[in-house]
Amino acid sequence: MSGEASAPPATSPRAPRPGIQKSSGAVTKKGDRGAKEKPATVLPPVGEEEPKNPEEYQCTGILEVDFAELCTRWGYTDFPKVVTRPRPQPTFAPSASTSEKPTVDDQRLSGSCSLNSLESKYVFFRPTIQVELEPEDKSVKEIYIRGWKVEERILGIFSKCLASLSQLQAINLWKVGLTDKTLTTFIALLPLCSSTLRKVSLEGNPLPEQSYHKLMAADSTIAHLSLRNNNIDDHGAQLLGQALSTLHSCNRTLVSLNLGFNHIGDEGAGYIADGLRLNRSLLWLSLAHNRIQDKGALKLAEVLRPFELTHIEVVERRRLLLEKGSQERSRSPSTSRHGDSKTERDKNQLMGVSSFALVEKDKTQTVKTPKGLGKKKEKSGEVVKKEEKSGPGQSPTQGTPKKEDSAKAGKGKVTIPEQKLSKGKGAKTGSKEKRSILMESEQLVGEATEMVNPLLEPVEHRDGKVFMPGNKVLLHLNLLRNRITEVGLEAFLTVVQYQAQFAKSKSASKGPVGLLWLSLAKNCFSPQCPAYAMIQELMLPRDPISKCRHKEEEPVASST
Repeated sequence: MSGEASAPPATSPRAPRPGIQKSSGAVTKKGDRGAKEKPATVLPPVGEEEPKNPEEYQCTGILEVDFAELCTRWGYTDFPKVVTRPRPQPTFAPSASTSEKPTVDDQRLSGSCSLNSLESKYVFFRPTIQVELEPEDKSVKEIYIRGWKVEERILGIFSKCLASLSQLQAINLWKVGLTDKTLTTFIALLPLCSSTLRKVSLEGNPLPEQSYHKLMAADSTIAHLSLRNNNIDDHGAQLLGQALSTLHSCNRTLVSLNLGFNHIGDEGAGYIADGLRLNRSLLWLSLAHNRIQDKGALKLAEVLRPFELTHIEVVERRRLLLEKGSQERSRSPSTSRHGDSKTERDKNQLMGVSSFALVEKDKTQTVKTPKGLGKKKEKSGEVVKKEEKSGPGQSPTQGTPKKEDSAKAGKGKVTIPEQKLSKGKGAKTGSKEKRSILMESEQLVGEATEMVNPLLEPVEHRDGKVFMPGNKVLLHLNLLRNRITEVGLEAFLTVVQYQAQFAKSKSASKGPVGLLWLSLAKNCFSPQCPAYAMIQELMLPRDPISKCRHKEEEPVASST
């Protein structure tokens, strides 16, 4: 018995050597030796220098080195490693790692599992930071974090090391246990990243306050946002719809928004539709796998065709027109010092595209067409050039402004937004065969949203009501697997028919023509429904992918 009592002192001298003074000897679990050896070299300096070291470190731009160094300086002894993201295609073929997996499975089935085999089996589930690299210079292009909780301290480390990644384009966080607080911290570090960062994916991160709309603030630079599997309900959809656009604000950077696999119903779909009324930047929207029924489908379809402005929107539109007129009036003395008061009044009524509008003598010629501008005697050749550039901008939609002018002669100012929009498109040349409709629409959106408020777009007056032409910027709408019946289907058929007719009438011009891709499959109607078949028939020639396939097949058929 005395020999057994003396056994612990015999082994204890080995343990104090690594760090018995700093770490208490009360821990008696397995692997105590390794636990004592590692902190011994890290904890003493970190305890003294932790407040200073992380701030003093200058990041090198190599994420693997920077993240490991910053974690060490913050006191972490066990932290995720930065690894290259495995590629699906290469790893399934001639790869050494995959060749080992069957042997591990065989060992498991035979019951002869070793510790090494278990460790190699569960390496996949260990926390890692996966990165995708640029092939040329091996700089980090995308970051993927999945399945482990990202705490606020880790985000603090990211705020330092991500700022040095000059080619970072995307951050993907899947099931990382975000909270409303850590989301705010994450949003705060985004401006520190490179200007190339345009895509953020936060999937599988449900938040109690559903504050995802903060990612779509006015100063946000995010172009692609994915919020799948976040349990977003109608309240969250309301916040997102308001972030897309309100009467006084509008998101102008977001191009695609994925809200699939959430809990959005009819009310939430209505809020998203309200956000699309005055948004002219969003090209791609997915509401697949939600709970949208006919009421929500009707709301979404309404904003994709001509819709009536509300009283508040009409009042705001008039205010914007008056504000625009006052701006032109204040600029006119500096641009035309010798112009008389009549020509200034004419110019304010027409509300030309730029502040360098013509000082014209004949009022009637200005209202009709800009074609006769070359015959007029101008006081400066510089002014004539400006007018010649703005003149052709009226041609594509000349009929609509005329209706506005005839209905309200005092408000001929409606021609402005159309002139600006057409002017932006006039700079592009080339046929439709050389450039896809999608790319043209993206370029148009980029130009038009910066120049024209949607409320200043040309409108139509019918029965004392004001109608906007509808959102034709949205190109892709996914409503797969909702609860839409034939009632909602008929509404979308009306939209597709209107947009197809509109595209034919505007074939000579280059502007947004509406939906190019619409998915309504797996809803509550028969696939053989006549309305559904007609929608597919009308959408097929509009789909740019099917057009490309058809063009590729044509030369093959001709060669055979």
